[in-house]
Amino acid sequence: MADIALTRSKPRKPPLSIPKGAADGAFITYASLLLAFLYMPVAILIIFSFNDSRVLAWPLSGFTLDWYRTLFANADLLEAVGNSFYVATLSTALALCIGIPAAMALHRFAFPGKALFRRLLLLPIALPGIVTGISMLNFFNLMGFNLNLHTVVLGHATALLAVVVIQVFARLQRLPRSLEEASSDLGANALATFWYVTLPNIKTAIVGSGLLVFVLSFDEIPVTFFLTGRDNTLPMYIYSTMRRGVTPEINAVGTLLILFSVVLILLAAFLTRAPGRKR
Repeated sequence: MADIALTRSKPRKPPLSIPKGAADGAFITYASLLLAFLYMPVAILIIFSFNDSRVLAWPLSGFTLDWYRTLFANADLLEAVGNSFYVATLSTALALCIGIPAAMALHRFAFPGKALFRRLLLLPIALPGIVTGISMLNFFNLMGFNLNLHTVVLGHATALLAVVVIQVFARLQRLPRSLEEASSDLGANALATFWYVTLPNIKTAIVGSGLLVFVLSFDEIPVTFFLTGRDNTLPMYIYSTMRRGVTPEINAVGTLLILFSVVLILLAAFLTRAPGRKR
């Protein structure tokens, strides 16, 4: 019994602990390596857009802006860029115009088949782009539509509608109903309540989903491949020129798109900042 008591009273060794400085250093190292892996290709693309040689190899032969001049002199490439912006803008507008009311209907009303309706909204984004593209192509051929940029817009908006619905619906779920009820009690009609109460509270979800739809539509290839006619978009143009390899003009347009993406991020931060918040 005494041996058992001594065994039970024997102090336990404290668990091994990692010094806080070592843990922070390991985390910073891991984060730095991850960021380097993600952004090193972007940095290489930007660097080679200023390279004086068409050969993508180290060391760089010199600094030049000729590839940007070549880019702005390439009518086909500029037309493809304009088409991509046109398609992405219309697709985003259409997805927002349909997705916001759909999200509000899912949030406010209980109707037969509501659960099935929610799942059907998620179907286009869950399907592979090739399946969506072939399905839309068969539909447009059956209806007698000519393939052009507008059929691409309809295809992109259909495929990306779920992005808007999911984000706006999730934000509406976190919005207290008491705010809208208080607005109604004070005499505001449904439109005024939406404009002054609901919309400011879901603004971040609308801006975020709109930007995401714009970027995804701008980069879309499978759906565009099946639905475009004679008009070319930038991803399709780059895809068609890849047989000759990555040319410096492609690096230049990629650099400009990176700059445009940074502007979009800053614009989103500006639009979604809290009212009256000091910068």
